Amino acid sequence: METLTKDDGAGLNRPPTRHVYAWPLAMAFIAGIAFGWLSATGCASSSKNEPDFQLMAQAYNTIQHQYVNRAEVQPKELTYGALSGMVDALGDTGHSTFLTPEMVKELRNTERGEFKGVGIEIQPKEGHVVVVAPIDGSPAQKAGVQPGDIILKVADQDIADWPISKVVEHITGRAGTKISLTLQDPRTSRTRQITLVRASIKLHEITWQQLPGTSIAHLRLASFDSGVTRDLKKSLIDIRRAGISGVILDLRNNPGGLLDEAVGVASQFLNGGNVLLAKDAKGKISAIPVEKGGGATNLPIVVLVNGGSASAAEIVSGSLQDLHRGALVGENTFGTGTVLEQFNLRDGSAILLAVEEWLTPNGRSFWHKGIIPEFVVPLPPNVSPLLPSAERGMTAEQLQQSDDRQLLTALRLLSQDKALSTVNQ
Repeated sequence: METLTKDDGAGLNRPPTRHVYAWPLAMAFIAGIAFGWLSATGCASSSKNEPDFQLMAQAYNTIQHQYVNRAEVQPKELTYGALSGMVDALGDTGHSTFLTPEMVKELRNTERGEFKGVGIEIQPKEGHVVVVAPIDGSPAQKAGVQPGDIILKVADQDIADWPISKVVEHITGRAGTKISLTLQDPRTSRTRQITLVRASIKLHEITWQQLPGTSIAHLRLASFDSGVTRDLKKSLIDIRRAGISGVILDLRNNPGGLLDEAVGVASQFLNGGNVLLAKDAKGKISAIPVEKGGGATNLPIVVLVNGGSASAAEIVSGSLQDLHRGALVGENTFGTGTVLEQFNLRDGSAILLAVEEWLTPNGRSFWHKGIIPEFVVPLPPNVSPLLPSAERGMTAEQLQQSDDRQLLTALRLLSQDKALSTVNQ
């Protein structure tokens, strides 16, 4: 894939980072153009198709001189508010966004699999702040936070009219401190309040476990941050050595990550073809091919997805589905269909901007629609997906009695394959 190079605002040309997150990982970190240098008689727009900087300057100066609460007139906050509003006006809700310098640093940590906070991805949706997915092993997951949960209050404050940046700012805090959230289940409309202890979280992105009573591995990918492909290759070597004859690839509640990692992960299971197609702003479509040397191209596979499977997770699941590599089991995916590039601004802030729409190898678009699995299997209310770490020490009977219907469906599908053999305990 061609590497694009853009001016980073500081006079340096550097390749922008290409992200495929559901939302720039507002995991309980987050969040206007500075017009102070413009006078009321400054640069005016010469065309209605160009931005009216004079109008912006007039608004800024009016606020600066007339707003009654003088303590709230902070130039940097007004600047960032304007920048955020400009990106929000694009209508790419939950994806393209403005990042403060602090958010840029947090995003960099996120790509290394290091998080601080309660461990949730959130996005604005239909007038609400909605949980995309909890992070494996995070305080939010341990407290039972589910994909789709609506956040109504933060620390007993109603957030109905808060911008997403303010929500994250209030959820974020030092490790060891507490924060309360009031959540609503969209399926039942029931509300509940939980108290979470913020933590520093090191994400274990690749985990796997041989399912008891079988020769099938449950392989979990928690995200697509830097180094995931490398770690997956190592895990696949161990899986082969263990005599595993089939893999359940678990992408549930996986919010995405880096595009290169998505291509690398998908390529481990594919012999050829394209991982995805990318359509740019001019409508030009470019193919992103499978990388050679996959470590599990012949291993039978079933893929688990749900509403928390977003972006890079959708790239991988869409490619495996289109190329008939493995069936998808679970629920409709999140529906993030654009690639973000990070454009750095001169004060350390940045804009994450959707510059391409991605399509499945067969040309399917699922931006805002998601991917529908061949086997639609919802989980019962208040049931969380079973993780490999929880399966250690389980018996075959305990596994079969679990409430994770998606995992059990995938297990039955793989067990029907003639290439698989059951291990008797």
